[in-house]
Amino acid sequence: MRKEPSYQEIMAERAEVMKASVGIDYARYATGALAFDYERLLADTGYDIETASEVQARTAVGATPLVELTNLTELVRATAGPGKGARIFVKDEAANPSGSFKDRRASLSVHEARRRGYPGVAAATSGNYGAAVASQAAKARLACVIVQEAFDSAGLAQPEIAEKTRACEGYGAEVIRLSVGPEIFYVFLRVLKETGFFNASLYTPYSVLGIETLGFELAEQVRARTGRYPDVVIATHAGGGNVTGTARGLRKAGALETEMVAASVDLSGLSMASDRDFNRKSFTTGHTGFAVPFTTWPDRADVPRNAARPLRYMDRFVTVTQGEVFYATQVLAELEGLQRGPAGNTSLAAAFDIARNLDEDQIVVVQETEYTGAGKHPLAQLNLARRLGIEVRRGDPRENKPGSRIVIPEHPSQIRAVEVDLDRIRRAYLKNALGSLPEGTRLSAADLEFLAAETRSNQAYVERILDELAKTG
Repeated sequence: MRKEPSYQEIMAERAEVMKASVGIDYARYATGALAFDYERLLADTGYDIETASEVQARTAVGATPLVELTNLTELVRATAGPGKGARIFVKDEAANPSGSFKDRRASLSVHEARRRGYPGVAAATSGNYGAAVASQAAKARLACVIVQEAFDSAGLAQPEIAEKTRACEGYGAEVIRLSVGPEIFYVFLRVLKETGFFNASLYTPYSVLGIETLGFELAEQVRARTGRYPDVVIATHAGGGNVTGTARGLRKAGALETEMVAASVDLSGLSMASDRDFNRKSFTTGHTGFAVPFTTWPDRADVPRNAARPLRYMDRFVTVTQGEVFYATQVLAELEGLQRGPAGNTSLAAAFDIARNLDEDQIVVVQETEYTGAGKHPLAQLNLARRLGIEVRRGDPRENKPGSRIVIPEHPSQIRAVEVDLDRIRRAYLKNALGSLPEGTRLSAADLEFLAAETRSNQAYVERILDELAKTG
């Protein structure tokens, strides 16, 4: 009987496995101890906006409708001051083949896998991206393996993840379901090594470039409809690709003054690696358990360097509560006739408050929707919460406590988007950057310039914070 390789053996081969599975020599783009040429990495793929759009159109991805939420805007204005309450639009990404914007990410990865002659694609994901990869692989007639972190040690599956299992299998993919923990990285590396499949990671340049078309389309559609670019675009933020790709697409369309807002569900106090907390979060993505770690250190990804760099692109970072997202989901259904899932509705909840504080002639765009179904519906999430002993009630959403209490607003005026201190995030990023280096490493001018770009600041700021960190240890 063949002995299975140990965790240590597989992890020791990580660099070689990753290089073979994505076909990218990341070392070519390193320009310093920390500095890395992300623009050249993206450019070398050969996918500009036009090329990416053409690839996506072949599999019915993209060109999704822009919908004005007139009834919801009216509700917001009813809670706003005189002359306040911006127009709210939503980009209905649920119109994509598998029901979310993740089809844009998957389309270029699967196209690249087929172009390079890989026998199949693999991805480690518990959410919409797995269904997107499986859907695109089916169209390309490629084999597909999805590795999921699906349930806790008691075998209890989060309903949204269970629904994604069914969706992936429905597209013909093989799904490997695991309990929460570090074994997912070991299993995923083994899959890549043993199958020779393409790594359709969320964090490759293909994934980010696929989302650029979303930002570009959005800007063009708003300008065609209203004669101007949007004032604010809100993107639900988890691993960073959504914010990065959308902001880059907006810029390429010429929407240089549009404010980019990242929005996440506040799950403070819950550990994403905790077996106890795994099913207590109610949301599989778009929450602070991913957003904060990936903003303060993007390279915790499953590829050597993450092409998503959210801190470079966000103007604001806000959070909303679990109850506010459930409320926004129901309001969207009852006022606009759109039943959509929680990912995009995280941004929609933030839009309530952000639009309330803007003038009536201004424009806010919720950048995506996702399909909903039995596992994604609020009732499924709330029933699981009650089963786990979490209190669910109506009231002031400020009383929400992740993992213990979900408080659904009684009135839309109670919804508030809470600002995350970006300076604190920048400091955390710089601390992680320093911590990634061998002791005694000296930073070059290229490294300092890189860190200034990474934190959307300047070299003087970087040097000041690095000096403070050195003094405090």
